[in-house]
Amino acid sequence: MKPHLRQSLDASLSSGLLILKLVIPFYILADILLYFDLLRPVSALFLPVTSILQLPAETAMAITAGIFLNLYAAVAFAAPLGLSSYEWTILGVFLGVCHSLPVENAIMKKLGIGILYSTFLRISMAFLTTLPLFFLPPSWYSGTAGETEIQLTHYSSVPDLLMHSMTNAALLALKIVCLITLLIFLMDWLKRTRFISSYSERVQTSFSLLTGQLLGITYGAGILFKEANSGNLKKKDLFFIGTFLMVCHSLLEDPLLFVLFGANYWIIIISRLSMACAAAFFFTRISSFHQN
Repeated sequence: MKPHLRQSLDASLSSGLLILKLVIPFYILADILLYFDLLRPVSALFLPVTSILQLPAETAMAITAGIFLNLYAAVAFAAPLGLSSYEWTILGVFLGVCHSLPVENAIMKKLGIGILYSTFLRISMAFLTTLPLFFLPPSWYSGTAGETEIQLTHYSSVPDLLMHSMTNAALLALKIVCLITLLIFLMDWLKRTRFISSYSERVQTSFSLLTGQLLGITYGAGILFKEANSGNLKKKDLFFIGTFLMVCHSLLEDPLLFVLFGANYWIIIISRLSMACAAAFFFTRISSFHQN
């Protein structure tokens, strides 16, 4: 095997395994929390959030599941509530910014971004990103729900839960490793081309941002780990990219989950992109100021 191919393969496996160590335990933990219905007592703490977001009190469970678990769990809890297009859009923007905090904050921690900063950023930006939506014309919220149903998986026993959870976690692991390997090989190939080689630093930053925006933090982090370990990205670049992606990532799959139930796709996308640019610029400037 050629040296550069071997290096790409080693980097992809290293990044993929690091992601798996962070994702798989949380994946199994999420199934356990849902099986024993342990989120319901916590959801009472999020009733004030539903009031601020002008959402029904019943959405507290969906918000709790989204913040601590994932968007699929959030949508499954929200689907039976008969929410309007406006309410689905608000929920989609808020949870699009602030979801899966335990696992995604752990990923950012590995990149040198503190958990307290990650948590503060995502919660505060979630509220700030939804704020302008309260003043948009009602006619902009005219989506209609489709026939799609998203339901939580129910298990007959704890052994059944663990078997299915570990099986699904293994499939997720395979998907993550394959996709990260493909992305790293693609990026390394691009960096070796004559045209791109003179702009390699911009390519590294842009590719990491693009991957995170399209596929999410989990897959984008695989590229970031690889570039951070190789020294191709400076600390300030990682901070900028991490801040941007925590506010705006996975622009394909995540918003479409809410669009299926009537949310306005373009409002979700534009609001998150705008706030991500503002947050990344603002917090990077503050960070640079303190360092100087």
